[in-house]
Amino acid sequence: MAKVKFFDPLFVPGKKLTYSVISAKFNDKWIFVRHRKRTTWEIAGGHIEKGESSYEAAGRELMEETGAVKFNLNCVATYSVKKNGETGWGRLYFAEVQELGDIPDISEIAEAILLDHIPENLTHPDIQPHLFKKTLEYLNIAD
Repeated sequence: MAKVKFFDPLFVPGKKLTYSVISAKFNDKWIFVRHRKRTTWEIAGGHIEKGESSYEAAGRELMEETGAVKFNLNCVATYSVKKNGETGWGRLYFAEVQELGDIPDISEIAEAILLDHIPENLTHPDIQPHLFKKTLEYLNIAD
């Protein structure tokens, strides 16, 4: 089981940040994506590329995975995930999307859906509910 911890958005861990994850809303609905090789749903996000900040990665991943064209992006928290004795680090963002386009052909994402709540069939059920709940807390929304 994974152990997820949250820190201040500007917290700099002793290890490199690896992931940017973006909880996103469009027209008051949450955006979730499905990878081409999976049948499960996830919050948009991915690896931070070499030379890229976590903020730049969040914007790029949001565009690549959801087709978001116009959006506001805010950092919610820095987070850690400890699983199988290894700890990984990332940043959690919230995006208010004003305009959605098509998911690019180069994307690993097969489709995106808009929901009122987090889906049950998650790719990472031991991590994503914690990230989603943290986003709700950030927005002052009760789950």
